[in-house]
Amino acid sequence: MDGRRFGAIEAGGTKFLCAIGSSPDRLGTPKRIPTTSPTETLAEVTAYFEEQIRRDGPLDAIGIASFGPAGVRTGAPGWGRILSTPKPGWSDIDLAGPLKDAFGIPVGFDTDVNGAALAEYRWGAAKGCDVATYITVGTGIGGGTVVGGRAVHGSRHPEVAHFFPRRHEADLAFAGVCPFHDDCVEGLASGSAIARRWGTSLSELPQDHIAHDIVAYYLGQLVTVLQAVLSPQRIVIGGGVSGTPGLLPRISRVAEALGNSYFGDAAQILTTPGLGERAGLLGAVILAEQAYEKTTNALQSR
Repeated sequence: MDGRRFGAIEAGGTKFLCAIGSSPDRLGTPKRIPTTSPTETLAEVTAYFEEQIRRDGPLDAIGIASFGPAGVRTGAPGWGRILSTPKPGWSDIDLAGPLKDAFGIPVGFDTDVNGAALAEYRWGAAKGCDVATYITVGTGIGGGTVVGGRAVHGSRHPEVAHFFPRRHEADLAFAGVCPFHDDCVEGLASGSAIARRWGTSLSELPQDHIAHDIVAYYLGQLVTVLQAVLSPQRIVIGGGVSGTPGLLPRISRVAEALGNSYFGDAAQILTTPGLGERAGLLGAVILAEQAYEKTTNALQSR
């Protein structure tokens, strides 16, 4: 893909990051755009790419790695859109369509976690794995899985953190914060759930605080479920909560105990992101590349 210029967007509930690039070594400095109203945010995104095109020439495609739930099923009516989301004003908002209309180039679209999974698979901590999963543990919890270089889709994108785990014996009374499912894994172990219970972030609580064991217990169950269902060779755990000192080893120990050695050594497959905070944006580069190749191949086959 040398010589190609791809626009990349990591669309988040707090901010949109926009950049031009084709690889980790060829990724420009991101432009940060606050996530306000859809009209205002998308206008700023469009203006950014218009300026980049005026200055340096046309783009070949744009990729969007978006917060969700998102319409990722190609050909479905909701493709390229934010679906029903707790983010006020952003439900049923079309992200891909306006950019395709504005620039007349292919647009790739997927979730931010699928984008991160793609990037870690190609360039980061999951390089060389046939099956790899990326989990982000932040305000919410999401996950994306790549099999053979492609993100897993079905009727929609998988929602790995919206199952109901066993409750920790010291955490039976907490109702959970998920607006859809209350005490699913996201509702119990996300940054929002931690703040609701204990009034601060996990990293600011003492290491002997029970919160560390509780959060690790739920995330360890998530790891065990992924091992049982997908058998990934690597599980990459990113996001703000995941940076809490000592959390990854705690998760590994829980997964080992719950799995009872049935799924192999969890510590061998759990890792932090190789691409750091750039994984989502680099995933958007790959989505742009895939959209470009799909369009080019379709034209050549005519």
